[in-house]
Amino acid sequence: MLNSRIKRQFPLHLMILPGFLLVFIFSYIPILGNVIAFQKFTPTGGFFNSAWIGWGNFHYVFSLPDFNQVLWNTVFIALMKIVAGLVVPITISLLLNEVSKVFIKRGIQTLIYLPHFLSWIILGGIMIDILSPSQGIVNQFLGLLGIDPILFLGNIKWFPFVLVISDVWKEFGFSTIVFLAALTAINPSLYEAANIDGANRWKQTWHITLPGMLPIIILMATLSLGNVLNAGFDQVFNLYSPSVYQSGDIMDTLIYRIGMLDAQYGVSTAIGFFKSIISLLFISVSYWLAYRFANYRIF
Repeated sequence: MLNSRIKRQFPLHLMILPGFLLVFIFSYIPILGNVIAFQKFTPTGGFFNSAWIGWGNFHYVFSLPDFNQVLWNTVFIALMKIVAGLVVPITISLLLNEVSKVFIKRGIQTLIYLPHFLSWIILGGIMIDILSPSQGIVNQFLGLLGIDPILFLGNIKWFPFVLVISDVWKEFGFSTIVFLAALTAINPSLYEAANIDGANRWKQTWHITLPGMLPIIILMATLSLGNVLNAGFDQVFNLYSPSVYQSGDIMDTLIYRIGMLDAQYGVSTAIGFFKSIISLLFISVSYWLAYRFANYRIF
């Protein structure tokens, strides 16, 4: 019986093999490169001939004068993106679910989904034009209201919020589709019963729709917590400047400057290793919380 089962499932395992090899080669083998975090790495010396310095790179990183500020910026921006990245698509999906005209609903879905396919190189240029102090449409509108032009991309107070709003604009269309798919799994008879009992649309949303979406909301939130130290390198790199380093510099951009520009490979790897450990802890805790309070299981 076991042999027949293996023969029956063998083609399925062959289908998995290419994906497994890709993940192993590009995701697991590079983990060995974390040894650089404990070396004074030089490209000529490689992994085996570079001097071993133990925790030296970590001591250097944690003693950097701006490291605490960079860490705070990363967590602050990432958490705002996580919260906004859940609230906005959930709200939009609930509103779209009330649209009765299918062609209008599909048209709106397409329009809000399009930015997801654009790179931050393109969207960065668009944001720079839109937020320009002199010719940008946002400041022109503010001028009509009697408000002086705001340097959104050069002001340390405004820059983190520009990052969050632009990131939500780019990605909420994709998340909205996920939540709309969750809505289709809710039994329509529940709404019919609630309607007979006299529940209005708000009560139906609160007591039927949101509880029905809860497993997907928990899943999306759990997956997001693993990226709590990923505030979006592509976005920040294309929008920031030295004038907003105080509030916009994140760990990934710090890694880029230290590793690529200053060629301190061991130090930059130490920062990346630190990020990975913290992310692992966060996603482990999030899975435990999902299981503890929502009875959510991975499998």
